[in-house]
Amino acid sequence: MTTLYIRLPARADSDGTLAAFVQVASGGALGQSGQGALRGMGDLVAASNQVVLLLAAADVTLLHVKVPPMSAARLKAALPNLVEEQILGDPAECVLVAALADAPDGTRTVAVAQRAWLEALVKALLAQGARKVAALPAQLCLPLHPGSAAAAIDATGITLRHGQYQGLGLALAGEPQMALQTVRALAGDVPLTLYLPAAELGEYRALVAEAGPGITLEEEHWAHWIAGSKSTTIDLVPGLGAAGAKARDWQRWRWPIRLAVAALVVNLAGLNIEWLRMKREAEAVRQSMTQTFKAAYPKETVILDPEAQMRKNIATAKASHGQLNADEFTYLAAAFGEAVRTTGRQPVLSSLNYADHALTIKVKPESADPSMLAPLQQALAGRRIALADGGGGVWKLTSMGGKQ
Repeated sequence: MTTLYIRLPARADSDGTLAAFVQVASGGALGQSGQGALRGMGDLVAASNQVVLLLAAADVTLLHVKVPPMSAARLKAALPNLVEEQILGDPAECVLVAALADAPDGTRTVAVAQRAWLEALVKALLAQGARKVAALPAQLCLPLHPGSAAAAIDATGITLRHGQYQGLGLALAGEPQMALQTVRALAGDVPLTLYLPAAELGEYRALVAEAGPGITLEEEHWAHWIAGSKSTTIDLVPGLGAAGAKARDWQRWRWPIRLAVAALVVNLAGLNIEWLRMKREAEAVRQSMTQTFKAAYPKETVILDPEAQMRKNIATAKASHGQLNADEFTYLAAAFGEAVRTTGRQPVLSSLNYADHALTIKVKPESADPSMLAPLQQALAGRRIALADGGGGVWKLTSMGGKQ
């Protein structure tokens, strides 16, 4: 995952302001770096999975406000009222983002930036193909050791961090001695690490030697800013809402969507055509059956189900001529009686029950002989009748030929 870090000077815009940048590979290796205007970074932006803006400390104010216990959604809605007395202007014109956790003293850090300005920067990057954009306060992107402070001085001003969610920035460019005194005064008496451009290290070493111990100088490097940025969770882009999200480029999906719709239409048309064909076939079969039924039974005037009525009439005709269906009570009972006689033993029947084309026979327990089951099943199988043992002397006879 490639990340493009862009460090903006104070009050940077999306057009001609030069900003320092570096591209970092997924393994952490630093790639292309330099300075350029945001509008000229299109290739780098499009080639990166994420763009991280380090907003100048002077452009982001960190407020510390007392926050009552509430959910994240309620806190977001309450932020304008909580910070109203601490900012100049209308809170609706600002981006407000609170830290994820309270400070030990019960306060919550709230980052404040001008909405219109930040929105213009983010939209410029999204327009160049950025997939994801984050905007972090630069004062919270300095490496910080417990019990100490960190600061950076360059041509655009001063950046100071003196706590996990504490820091500030001054957009002033003065002589080194004045800048050093300002930083020392703002940091207090704690040890201070001062990050400087390589060209200014020599001059500041002489000034630090005169100022006394407690200040450590280090050459400013992108590795410091990148490491420090991973220690903060305050990202101002979510505070922009929908304005900070990449708009979906529906143009690139135009043809895939058209093809999907076309495939759906073709499949629906095919299903409808097949259904109509099968419906016509079913109607033709029904008409043929109805005609056959009318030809066989011309006196029948009401024809609701020709197949069922045909079966009923055939069964009635067979019965009138002394023929029985294999699933009728008389046939099953007679077959059972004949099969019993072949076994040479006579079980005492307790009850006979005929339902759903099956005959259920219950034998009295004292006459139930398990050894009779196999010969009975064999004898009945020759008559196309199945005998199932339900246990407890209950036998069930059904025709193997199904309903007739």
